[in-house]
Amino acid sequence: MDSPPENDLADVDLYDDGGFPEFGNNQAPGAVAVRAAVRGKGPAPKEGLATRRQLRAMGLSPGGHAPVARLICRGGNRWAWLYRVDLAVPKRTPTLAQEMALDRAMAARQTCPECLRRYYACLPLHTQGRCEACEKGFEPSPDTVMIPAPAVRLAA
Repeated sequence: MDSPPENDLADVDLYDDGGFPEFGNNQAPGAVAVRAAVRGKGPAPKEGLATRRQLRAMGLSPGGHAPVARLICRGGNRWAWLYRVDLAVPKRTPTLAQEMALDRAMAARQTCPECLRRYYACLPLHTQGRCEACEKGFEPSPDTVMIPAPAVRLAA
């Protein structure tokens, strides 16, 4: 049986606990380029690390890959996973049926069951059961209510 050569050295880091590397604000590789791309002031970088929200702002998603590091904010009280930009894939675009299902779900949360007005914001239907205007008896402001689309009527 051959024994390993005596001059082979193993690289051992005594302080490595096997966890994720941690970075502070703007310390992760490519952080400045990623932040500029998210703000629209530069192209999307080809490499570096980004949070899930930064990837979404650049039109990408993690693509099933595991995070590779952590971003530590506010003195260690908040953190976020960091993903590799070069492994990210383009966001999926929803089908028309998925968009229609999402619109129906949002309409159920935004429509008052009493006055049948649809608002831009979700209503407190679980606590109040109706919109604020029906609850307090006033007319809602026009900038909070959606104007219903005109019904398409056939000539026949």
